[in-house]
Amino acid sequence: MADKGMPAIVYTKVDEAPELASYSLLPIVQRFAKAAGISVATRDISLAGRIISAFPERLTAAQKQADDLAGLGEWVKTPEANVIKLPNVSASVPQLVAAIKELQGQGYALPDYPAEPATAEEKEIRARYDAIKGSAVNPVLREGNSDRRAAKAVKNYAKAHPHSMGKWAADSKTRVAAMSGGDFFSNETSVTLSAAQAGPVKIELSGASGKVTVLKEGDSLPEGTVVDATFMSAKALDAFLADEIEKTKAEGILFSVHLKATMMKVSDPIIFGHVVKAWLKPVYEKHPDLAGLDANGGLGSLLAQIRSLPDGAAILADIDATMAARPPLYMVNSDKGITNLHVPSDVIIDASMPALLRAGGKGWGPDGKEADTVCVIPDTSYAPVYDESVKYFIETGALDPATAGTVQNIGLMAQKAEEYGSHPTTFEIPEDGTVRVIAANGDVLHEHKVEKGDIWRLCSTRKAAILDWVQLAIDRQRLEGCQAIFWLDEARAHDRELLAYVRPILKDKGVEAKFQVLAPREATRLSFETIRAGKDSIAITGNVLRDYLTDLFPILELGTSAKMLSIVKLMQGGGMFETGAGGSAPKHVQQLMEENHLRWDSLGEFCALGESLSFLAEATGNEKARVLGAAVDQATQGILDHDRSPGRKAGQPDNRDSHFWFALYWADALAKQNSDAELAAEFAPIAKALSEGEATITAELRADRGKPVDLGGYYHGDAAKTAAVMRPSRTLNAIID
Repeated sequence: MADKGMPAIVYTKVDEAPELASYSLLPIVQRFAKAAGISVATRDISLAGRIISAFPERLTAAQKQADDLAGLGEWVKTPEANVIKLPNVSASVPQLVAAIKELQGQGYALPDYPAEPATAEEKEIRARYDAIKGSAVNPVLREGNSDRRAAKAVKNYAKAHPHSMGKWAADSKTRVAAMSGGDFFSNETSVTLSAAQAGPVKIELSGASGKVTVLKEGDSLPEGTVVDATFMSAKALDAFLADEIEKTKAEGILFSVHLKATMMKVSDPIIFGHVVKAWLKPVYEKHPDLAGLDANGGLGSLLAQIRSLPDGAAILADIDATMAARPPLYMVNSDKGITNLHVPSDVIIDASMPALLRAGGKGWGPDGKEADTVCVIPDTSYAPVYDESVKYFIETGALDPATAGTVQNIGLMAQKAEEYGSHPTTFEIPEDGTVRVIAANGDVLHEHKVEKGDIWRLCSTRKAAILDWVQLAIDRQRLEGCQAIFWLDEARAHDRELLAYVRPILKDKGVEAKFQVLAPREATRLSFETIRAGKDSIAITGNVLRDYLTDLFPILELGTSAKMLSIVKLMQGGGMFETGAGGSAPKHVQQLMEENHLRWDSLGEFCALGESLSFLAEATGNEKARVLGAAVDQATQGILDHDRSPGRKAGQPDNRDSHFWFALYWADALAKQNSDAELAAEFAPIAKALSEGEATITAELRADRGKPVDLGGYYHGDAAKTAAVMRPSRTLNAIID
């Protein structure tokens, strides 16, 4: 039984499309789980909820919220933890500002986001908000390594109903562009801490001025931790970008940049700002005062800042002239003129690159037409994955989803591993000098000569997380019996330290022959060759590639990454079950608000729910939970077999229809099973009522489709209004409630 006030299963309250879907699905889950004595309740990790919890002293008693994220962060470190984690917004600054403004409009006395904090109070407010932006949730909750794969039912359905794939031209000009030096990859150094070096680590900058600045101190790292340090040269980045802009112009194709400004919330917005400045270089040269404006928020926020300047009109005219002289930009929305450079969070590499690959290497241009594209991915650590993908498909043509095998993933994620834990130790260097990382015993672990504007960072990966990851890989390979590849590069400093752990373990377990070690480029090609032949592979990767590959392969295999089975085996014995890898789908929300059609597919939630219930049965001995979980799997199969997933267009069945069918199939499976007579007796009349009420329920669900709806907010909607929209069938509600 859960303790500490937590339910047996925590179902996270999140943002955008998955949160809207929860209004419809969660009451069904709670009703069915109650029959097995299982409590299912929410904890709020939404963007709005996290903002509200950060400023309790400014709010009324009725407005205050507990810090559910902090509570969950402790809960996932216990053996009892069982969390169904839906996708949440990893907020860029524009999203954060929009959410703050919405809450202020609802009467929350929150401070504005200080873009340029000057006073101590503004700096303290900025620090609270900065803790909320970017990927603030996942590093707190992911206290375990990742096991992601397509559920067999989902994979079989994708083969039987293959999604469309774009055609690759043999003469495609699409390419990936990455730096040839001066980037994080080339400057990386890595060490594994000895017992003597373990303890608090200090990072300091010895400036050319003679001043020594402590950038960070006090973080304690245990023996065996792999500690990396590296930097990206601002000068090298700017030279690279200038060169690529000219090359793209000569090639006559689209220019695009693909970063991860959400998860890499310190480094990548800075890189994005460099791209914006490189694009507008002639304007910056003509108007030197622009250097004082913030470009990291993208072209959209920069234009807003410029409009308020006395000579704003003249600067905007120069920007228009420069834009016209540049190569055409990859577009987020051609109709609205929103470019790749408008908002740093609009084009996120793990979603944008697979979409481009699926489309035959095409991106959308300003004219609303598809075109070949230069994909700028500055750092060469992971760019080779996409570079090799482009080259492979130009050679071979598109993958056939009807015959393709699958790539599973075992990801090193626990304890804020690798780059995704580096936010607190990433710095934009304020002056020329030398950065040193000093161990507890005084040893200098890392030393880099840096220049003003360089982006320097430290990453750490703990021994316990590495050992657990390798064992998880061994267990998964044993279960699957297929090809298994550690995506590690002997030429990379960090990967060499990991291999010093991996190889002895594989040898000690007698399983060396069952695994290969390949650099990301070679692993990418072999994996595509393997699944093209209809066979399967397991990609055993670090944290960033876990994120990238669990979008790349599912989008090509299944058409989406939202239908992935995503299990986090928590280090202390609990389980977290993530509902796919496809983000929170803001365009789905827009469509619901305009047309009352929610195309979000809850297949990821169904898969996670089945796994969560089965895990609960194993952990607690609750046999009713096991029966419920098995019935969820049958219901999910029913959704696929009878094509009950949502359609994309208004007038077609949507998310709410699919939840009705899921409830019907789930109740029917429980009524017909022979393992638990009590459950069968309880759900037989429910199944009967749902079946007999189908016509009425369907009519009620669709009564107001095609009309705009009012949710009472975007980031912080009105609960009653949203429930009315998402649960419009009185007949269904009466059966469930």
